Amino acid sequence: MHHDDSSQVPRRRSKLALAGAALVPAVLAGWLVWAVTSGPARSAPPEARPAPGPSGAPLASPATPAPPAPLAGKTVVIDPGHNPGNFEHPREINQSVNIGTNRKECDTTGTSTNSGYTEAAFTLDVSHRLRTLLRQQGATVVLTQDADRPYGPCIDERARIGNTAKADAVVSVHADGSGTGNRGFHVILPAPVKGGTADTTSIVGPSRALGERIAREFALATGTAPANYIGGGTGLDVRKDLGGLNLSTVPKVFVECGNMRDPKDAALLTDTAWRQKAARGIAAGVSTYLRD
Repeated sequence: MHHDDSSQVPRRRSKLALAGAALVPAVLAGWLVWAVTSGPARSAPPEARPAPGPSGAPLASPATPAPPAPLAGKTVVIDPGHNPGNFEHPREINQSVNIGTNRKECDTTGTSTNSGYTEAAFTLDVSHRLRTLLRQQGATVVLTQDADRPYGPCIDERARIGNTAKADAVVSVHADGSGTGNRGFHVILPAPVKGGTADTTSIVGPSRALGERIAREFALATGTAPANYIGGGTGLDVRKDLGGLNLSTVPKVFVECGNMRDPKDAALLTDTAWRQKAARGIAAGVSTYLRD
């Protein structure tokens, strides 16, 4: 009986072995199905994959270079008319300085609206907005003052700042103080002046081109009209008595954004949204000029 039991064991193992052998093709078939649907066969062919980097990780595709900023390499000097501190330094700002052809006071306090909003506050606000817009286009921007000094600078120093920077354009931001009913903006251009230490010969043409573009873009951006009391409706005025223009050796203009003494213009000048439009108009004019 013991012999008979032992003789049965090999036969049972043979059946198991045969059963296992029969399962192998099925297992292999199942594995192949998995490999096709889930395995490496789903990956992109080697030629379609990014090349590996030094660490073995795929290299990122090169990014498309950003287009150059339109005013990259250009320098613009912004001259905010009048320092807020001038009111506290009458003796200093009344001192006489050379403006090329004669002498004139260092600076003035500027004008204000009837409600007391000062030209100095207005020009600094617009200048800050203008600086931001020009920097966004890639320009290097220099301010002649940022309320960071007790008073001034004097008009002769303002001109030197633009000259020293070798500016491609200089814009002096102002607001006028004319009579009620006189409305609108105008851009002041340098007249041909040659005498003493003043010589505007080389900047008259470029300054006019700059001024014309600012006048056009300012009107479009703000929806305001050129001055009805100066410039014959052109929005342009030529002067030879301003030291900031007479002493400049680079293209320069003054922008009188409106008349602070007229209630309707004052309502615009004191409006934050309108000041942003004014800055956009000046920036568009400068940008158009520099890209021509």
